[in-house]
Amino acid sequence: KMLGRVLCTVLFVGAFPSPAEASQGHISVVLLGATGDLARKYLWQGLFQLYMDQVSSGHSFTFHGAALAALEPGPRRMRMFDVLKKLSCPPGEAPDRCAVLKDQFLKLSQYHQLKTAENYTALSREIETLLRQEGLKEAGRIFYFSVPPFAYTEIARHINSSCRPPAGAWLRVVLEKPFGHDLQSAQQLAAQLAGCFREEEMYRVDHYLGKQAVAHILPFRDQNRQLLDPIWNRHHVERMEVVLKETVDAKGRTSFYEQYGVIRDVLQNHLTEALMFLIMELPANVSSAPEVVQHKLQAFQSLWGLERSSAVLGQYQAYDSQVQEELQEARGYVSTTPTFAGVLIRSDSLRWEGVPFLLTSGKALDERVGYARVLFKNRAYCTQSGTLRDAGHSQCKPKQIIFHFGHGALNTPAVLVSRNLFQPAMPKDSWKEAEARSDLHVFGQPLSDFYVYSPVKERDAYSVLISHIYHGRKDFFITTESLLASWAFWTPLLDSTSRQPPRLYPGGVENQQLLDFEMVSGGVAFALAEPAELLSPGGQMPSDFRAIQSKFRQSPLVSAWAEDLISRLASDMEEAAARSVARSGQFHLALSGGSSPVVLFQRLARHHYGFPWKHTHIWLVDERCVPLTDSESNFQGLHRHLLQRVRVPYFNIHPMPVHLNRRLCVEEDGGAELYAGDIAALVANASFDLVLLGVGTDGHTASLFPRSESGLDGAPTVVLTESPVKPHQRMSLSLPLINRARQVFVLVLGKGKHNITTLLSRVGHEPRKWPISGVSPSSGQLVWYVDYEALLG
Repeated sequence: KMLGRVLCTVLFVGAFPSPAEASQGHISVVLLGATGDLARKYLWQGLFQLYMDQVSSGHSFTFHGAALAALEPGPRRMRMFDVLKKLSCPPGEAPDRCAVLKDQFLKLSQYHQLKTAENYTALSREIETLLRQEGLKEAGRIFYFSVPPFAYTEIARHINSSCRPPAGAWLRVVLEKPFGHDLQSAQQLAAQLAGCFREEEMYRVDHYLGKQAVAHILPFRDQNRQLLDPIWNRHHVERMEVVLKETVDAKGRTSFYEQYGVIRDVLQNHLTEALMFLIMELPANVSSAPEVVQHKLQAFQSLWGLERSSAVLGQYQAYDSQVQEELQEARGYVSTTPTFAGVLIRSDSLRWEGVPFLLTSGKALDERVGYARVLFKNRAYCTQSGTLRDAGHSQCKPKQIIFHFGHGALNTPAVLVSRNLFQPAMPKDSWKEAEARSDLHVFGQPLSDFYVYSPVKERDAYSVLISHIYHGRKDFFITTESLLASWAFWTPLLDSTSRQPPRLYPGGVENQQLLDFEMVSGGVAFALAEPAELLSPGGQMPSDFRAIQSKFRQSPLVSAWAEDLISRLASDMEEAAARSVARSGQFHLALSGGSSPVVLFQRLARHHYGFPWKHTHIWLVDERCVPLTDSESNFQGLHRHLLQRVRVPYFNIHPMPVHLNRRLCVEEDGGAELYAGDIAALVANASFDLVLLGVGTDGHTASLFPRSESGLDGAPTVVLTESPVKPHQRMSLSLPLINRARQVFVLVLGKGKHNITTLLSRVGHEPRKWPISGVSPSSGQLVWYVDYEALLG
């Protein structure tokens, strides 16, 4: 019997369990894509490390390498066993023990063709037969997906229908990134996988969470709570940086890179995860996966939305020619895929408001290094000279904590704490204090200025993660919720920069200061102008076309790419506000809810410091009949993205009274009449200075819906209406009240609005069919702001 022979040989070497102890159960590990690059470079070695570590745990193992090719001896099967023969033991392992374990690992490893449902059924039967013959109980099965994501769904269905372990045994499915291309594709993939596996069965790998310095960020914060709590906030932290620099380029990987680029490849996952560990509120138990996830989600919710000015993008000069060669593109092909990105992220949390977080990564840079750096504000003034200051641990020296991922000058994972901060508590069984060398420098400081700690035993990230999978440690993996939160955060930036030509850079040390960037006006910009010789040849890019003006439905039309359009709209709103305040001393602004105005609200908060908020009254165009604290409340969205970031007097904010007497939108409570009364009392002639509207795909505006009489005419200025979608009950300004405004701006964004935009360009005044067609200020001005995607499709 195979397992019996292996066990006997291992027992002969010694220091292993007795046969009775070795009966805790059997684990089958199935590596799909067993002959691919990732498997050959990292995964087989990680599985061998797992076997070495756990051979005395009481579990028995078999390892099944799988691919699409047939079982008969062939290049793929030979390639797999060539990899297995080259597996190595860690330094310090006894040669005899290493040789035995390697031999046993080879005997326990088999190649399988897994292509059809029948193949998966056959594998399951083979596992069951083996265990029956050996008299072993099945503990569980691990399926590691080292395959492209397009294959995930089919494989998941086969495992779910034909290869699940029996009741009482666990299933762990390991998924490699990329997990989608944007929010929509990630949601689709997540839904497909959820149809086959439970959340607790899925282990999404971000191998950076296996890097020892990254994995130690939360434990470090936990073990040094008392020292960090007073200074881990906006009053003491100047900024945070999370950086991954590479010297290699994308040659040989341009097919992947053309689809993903540096933001999807590195920033959306690796660097974001490290940032979350730095800025999330610290859970009571940092080893509790549910607690960590909840605090991570709260951190995501506190982040400001990204816009085009939040990032600088670059591309090394040789990239286009590599794409042309590898993908057989035409000679004049010009790619806009970024290979370098610097992104500014901000949070509105009480802890981090005003602190910039900088995420940076790129290929073909001057060095290979990765780190997360927390730089503290320096409040000291030191009277001694620079020479004397350098001799000791002066308070005038920079104060920082650095989690060094690897490579760089140190060439090892490390945690560094400035000696003029504090000496940290570190677990002595896994981290050791390193020699304080003055010949090595980090960020311009000698290493002797820091307390430096490195791992007692350096481990490959995949070996660490595979061990966590074996132990069922979910806190080192990406849950569906946090995955979708990350994509929701990054997708708007990806959309807004998809047509933006990146800055070209030569690569390596020749880059000099070309990629240096600085924080400017709430965003980032390159510090140096782009040299003329590096400018991209060829015709105009879509982003070269600025806002165009013409007519739409006999009213002025402003159209541009979305971000340029929002910039123009925000400027026009500020001008309207300034005119109104100069004329009457106040500005009455009525704002719509929904998703379209969010980027406008963020733009106003970040870039329009001259807006006369002190003299502005803010009203709601419409509201859903939910509590104002509900995430679906229009007021809640307005508060989150605008009101809490600007200085509007409290008594100038007028939410709709949808929640009265502990009831929502009950006609007898008179909420609509109350709001109408407030408008009549405060707004001269009940004529708003500016009303901002949107358009639904069905032609509705505010909460005035097709085939509904409510609010389209008559005396009431504020009405209760019924929406065809949940929540059904709404409160809305009426069409006659909207048409009394001095100015009405209509904002229409995105391809999803192209059909209704086209329809509206052809129809007349038919508000019962399309309420937006009834917007026509009686003595004011109507202006349409429509982005190119909505206008042109």
